[in-house]
Amino acid sequence: MQLGYFTMPLHPPERNYTDTLKEDRQAIILADRLGYAEAFVGEHVTDRAETITSSLIFIASLIGETKRIKLGSGTVNLPNNHPAAVAAQVAMIDHLLQGRFLFGISPGGLRSDAEIFGNLDQDRTAMFVEAIDMVLKIWSSEPPYDLVGKYWKVSTARTLDRAIGQGVMVKPFQTPHPPIVVTAVTPFSKGLVAAAERGWTPISANFLQPPWVASHWPMYEQGCRNAGRVARPADWRVAKSIFIADDDGVARRYAKEEGSPYRFYYRNLMKKLIGNGRPELFKRDRAMPDEAITLDYVVDSLVICGTVNSVVDQLLAFREEVGDFGTLLYAGHDWVDPALSRRSMELMAQEVMPRVNAALTQAAAD
Repeated sequence: MQLGYFTMPLHPPERNYTDTLKEDRQAIILADRLGYAEAFVGEHVTDRAETITSSLIFIASLIGETKRIKLGSGTVNLPNNHPAAVAAQVAMIDHLLQGRFLFGISPGGLRSDAEIFGNLDQDRTAMFVEAIDMVLKIWSSEPPYDLVGKYWKVSTARTLDRAIGQGVMVKPFQTPHPPIVVTAVTPFSKGLVAAAERGWTPISANFLQPPWVASHWPMYEQGCRNAGRVARPADWRVAKSIFIADDDGVARRYAKEEGSPYRFYYRNLMKKLIGNGRPELFKRDRAMPDEAITLDYVVDSLVICGTVNSVVDQLLAFREEVGDFGTLLYAGHDWVDPALSRRSMELMAQEVMPRVNAALTQAAAD
């Protein structure tokens, strides 16, 4: 199992914006130094807590600061961007990273972003499909393109001059394009079937209860089967909120008690998702009453915390429940205490993952 990193990120709105950007960059630079295989970065335009407004710009700022880690958009919210702009910007960043880029895409889930871009009342799934189809067509065809959809038009027919390169768009560094990754946030996601049919790979969100995470694999497997391809657990990424400390009491206080960045994260998410009519995401059983979804319940059930040995045991139990997957994405949270947050990332890479993988290897041998 590989170790990766995923951050939305989510910070208290009163924090200094410049400081949070520096902190989020430091986390990924540290992940690179510690050997994390990849890092995904989310984007939200209209949220003072979720503060990275462009995952691509943020990733570009890390190109010279990282050496091995693959960097992914997590995600580019396609309905909020013109497909030609996405095609051009992703192609450029793929060249700048020389193949270290992963193209995460989604319809976007933040309603205030949809409102500000004028698509709150549109079919954003249809916009998402049209946008990615246009991006892929731009990359696979030659100018003048002449793509006409319901939401966008892409053409350079009136201005094309091949001799000087005018009207010609650059293609990505990777052939035929960077790997495409989608984030699954819905139980039994039908979108995963369609994604798998197109050769895209999934990330299961860290705010889903284990039964809903487990529900993603059969959907992905079905999509691969429809495409005549065998589904590989190595292609499935699962994000998880994890905190590790050298002392169990410190771990529990920092992860679950008042003032915890994890409590802040889930309090914020609960208000957004439950307010958006999606309380089932936090339930282990759909029959569970909505009033039972308390912050204590959500944090206790979704955050893994403790010393190294405890976290190893909890991760093995989690994997036993959800099934085999290829990459565990350590979810980034606000650094209330930078020293503890860095230490947790270090312990995750240097102590927890080697022991988890040793246990998995031994189990396979038995």
